[in-house]
Amino acid sequence: MTLSIDDIRAAAGRLAGHIERTPCRHSRTLSEITGAEVWVKFENLQFTAAYKERGALNTLLQLSDNERGRGVIAASAGNHSQGLAYHAARLGIPVTIVMPRGTPFVKVQQTRAHGAEVVIDGDNYDEASDVALKLCKARDLSFVHPFNDLQVMAGQGTVALEMFEDVPDLEILPIPIGGGGLIAGCATVAKSLNSKVRIVGVEPAMYPSFTAKMRGVNGVTGTGGATIAEGIAVKQVGELSYSIARPLIDDVLLIEEPHFERAVALYCNVEKTVVEGAGAASLAALLAYPDQFRGKKVGLIVTGGNIDTRLLASVLTRELVREQRLVSLRIIGDDRPGLLATVSTVIGQMGGNIVEVAHNRLALDVPAKGAEFDIMIETRDAQHTQEIMDALRDRGYPPRAV
Repeated sequence: MTLSIDDIRAAAGRLAGHIERTPCRHSRTLSEITGAEVWVKFENLQFTAAYKERGALNTLLQLSDNERGRGVIAASAGNHSQGLAYHAARLGIPVTIVMPRGTPFVKVQQTRAHGAEVVIDGDNYDEASDVALKLCKARDLSFVHPFNDLQVMAGQGTVALEMFEDVPDLEILPIPIGGGGLIAGCATVAKSLNSKVRIVGVEPAMYPSFTAKMRGVNGVTGTGGATIAEGIAVKQVGELSYSIARPLIDDVLLIEEPHFERAVALYCNVEKTVVEGAGAASLAALLAYPDQFRGKKVGLIVTGGNIDTRLLASVLTRELVREQRLVSLRIIGDDRPGLLATVSTVIGQMGGNIVEVAHNRLALDVPAKGAEFDIMIETRDAQHTQEIMDALRDRGYPPRAV
């Protein structure tokens, strides 16, 4: 079994008019930050906010009337389930989705909103998939695999087909790897159009399933809640997707969590677009390994934007802390009237914004006649933070970052 660019072109014909033909735009600011010439494919602009619609719909459109009547089932951490549920509802096909415990609430809610029966079971995708296969047999449904299926891979490959229509001279595609469906489809397109295009897989360091298989290890251990890139937190890559993608991949990069977080924040702050952890993986690769992409024309796929709002808020706040734009300062001084007012005045005169104050008179490491303040301030950048700390020190209140 194999996949060809003709299969992917046929899929593109089926999908035409049923999905968004998302834009692929040059990002001047991300190019300046990374040193590469960055083009971004915004698949988070699909109706269900992810590229997964493509593979799901391509599969649904090829079901027989009998299969449509009986219905379909899938296991998914979110984006495949939403794409399948949405298009199945449009086509009048009953759909059941098994989602692992810990799936972001936003993905569960949106999947149900599309009319799917949602079953929450299993601690990760692999366990949820086992449950789905049992239900599939018991209910005589058609199983729509999220990645290990030729029709699904053909649908996902249409992302790259559109990218090369818009930007024919792309040189490198860093592509997120979970189960391997997206990279199998996109690599097939890229290498068919230009064998010199480099295909770079991107995996969470906590879930290096593709890398493990390349090294002869069957599956990896990991905890799904430990990575914000849960959409590609798969313990075992698909056998079929691996066999198609492996000969076409030039390298695989492992990404640590801070780079995922920074990439999510950059998309929000620079491109003004909401991206989930897995969706930011390709940009995270440029941040983690800049030398591999510098000076090259790079195509990034924003694979999805379904991130829990609480998590997004946390990621953006943590980025402020990393950039030292949100800093907690500890100040110890005499416990006398006006001390806090004096410190606040210095910070205000320097242009800082006080976010939070904690006042502690009972800490045993503080003199009995002293007081300890933890003051969280918001500043323009690290230099501004240092200027405020220097001003406090000059007034006799030397701060310590905590």
